[in-house]
Amino acid sequence: MPRRAKREQPEKIRCDACPVLCFIADGRAGACDRYANVGGTLTRVDPLVILDRTVEAGGEVVSFLDDKREWEGDIVQPPASFITAVGAGTTYPDYKPAPFIVSSQMAGVDMVTVVTEGIFSYCGVKLKIDTDRHLGDETAAVRYQGEVVGHVTSGEYGSQMMSLGGVHHLTGGSKKEGRMTCEALLNLCNRQPVELQIDEGVNIIVEAGKAPVIEGQREERMRVGCGSAAIGMFAQQWFRHVDDVVVVDDHITGVLSEHQAGKLLDVPPTGIKIKGKRSTPGRYFRVAEPGQGWGGTNLDDPLAIIDRFDAKTATPGMKLLMISTTGDHSDYFVLDDDLTPQRAEMPQAVRDTVERVKENCEPALCSVVFIGGAGGSLRAGVTENPVRLTRSVRDTLTHVTSGGAEVYIWPGGGITYMVDVTQMPENSFGYVPTPALVAPIEFTMRVSDYEALGGHMDSIRPLAEVGGAQRRLNQGEEAGAWPVQPHHFGWTR
Repeated sequence: MPRRAKREQPEKIRCDACPVLCFIADGRAGACDRYANVGGTLTRVDPLVILDRTVEAGGEVVSFLDDKREWEGDIVQPPASFITAVGAGTTYPDYKPAPFIVSSQMAGVDMVTVVTEGIFSYCGVKLKIDTDRHLGDETAAVRYQGEVVGHVTSGEYGSQMMSLGGVHHLTGGSKKEGRMTCEALLNLCNRQPVELQIDEGVNIIVEAGKAPVIEGQREERMRVGCGSAAIGMFAQQWFRHVDDVVVVDDHITGVLSEHQAGKLLDVPPTGIKIKGKRSTPGRYFRVAEPGQGWGGTNLDDPLAIIDRFDAKTATPGMKLLMISTTGDHSDYFVLDDDLTPQRAEMPQAVRDTVERVKENCEPALCSVVFIGGAGGSLRAGVTENPVRLTRSVRDTLTHVTSGGAEVYIWPGGGITYMVDVTQMPENSFGYVPTPALVAPIEFTMRVSDYEALGGHMDSIRPLAEVGGAQRRLNQGEEAGAWPVQPHHFGWTR
């Protein structure tokens, strides 16, 4: 019986852009969806992104390398375009130069920008969530798709904070934990909504630049301040219309008649006695447990924090306003003959002060800040002697950006940086299934400084020769500062 002819298998090529080393058939992409086999050639799928500068926010595009544009009043013309590392590719396996090492001129000085997409196993995000509501206890585990991907960390003024990711979650746990951590970080950094669950806390949907959704309810406002701060801010508007004000706050509850602001306005004592730990006059800690109610407490009824009114001081008919730190909760009371607060219709003048509190609250938003450590392997794509790059960054001879966005470099050893993902081009981040995040990073310096730190001089090419890139507009203040300004290098105009 004749043997059946073998069906020809499409030829595969091996991708060396990350440690996974996928074999990719023609017309298919690798596991990361970043590289594909196009007719036998390994090809980066996402386009390289170049930022084009506008004259001003909403203005016309400045033509790429166009020396004929009209003078805008600058003593020197800044570069019209900036090459980002978005879509650039990586240096893996790290002995080779960065994918793009590009020369340009700024203020008559020869500059070079080295761009690469770093593979970050050591990375994470810091979340700032504007809300007074209690999300979970400090150090409580934060889960995504059931897997622990981070924890609640110390709260800040008017915001709850979380720390997600890091090498222990990416590579130190189960395979599923690593995959879910990578997926959560990728979606957050690419400004996608992510639903998180906090142990013994809430379910929350977080999206960079958008309001948090807590237990299905969209948060509207960030608090104006703690209860004590609110007393100081609005005391003059309150004392003419009510006898006392209590600003309910899980952190510091304020009482107008006892507060120094009330004293200076000659607000007489009302005899009010507040439950909780008295700090200084008019300031109380721990009036209730944290929760989803008034001022981030677990209270639905604010009167629960009032022990009594002292009959030696209080009188029937006294008027009391109780309000939360966002103004979302407010109640108006009048003392009856037994000195018991009774709810009453709020006068318009008092209602106006409540609206003033709300007006002074900023919109509640979620902030997502990526943090990563640019290790020795990434730096080898810039120079043959990586420590010189680190020292150059420390000495501000080299300016670091991420997708063209400003970064904050942490003090201490290495190049550990943070960047606001909303300042970066959309979908700036990728991943590899090791698992790790892939993030753009750019190093810009004088050509002379690049040569001094042992840069890959033979790999430099002019910006004009970089083809096939996607152009995006930098819309002035809306997109943050232009990636490379003279002051970054100690110059002034």
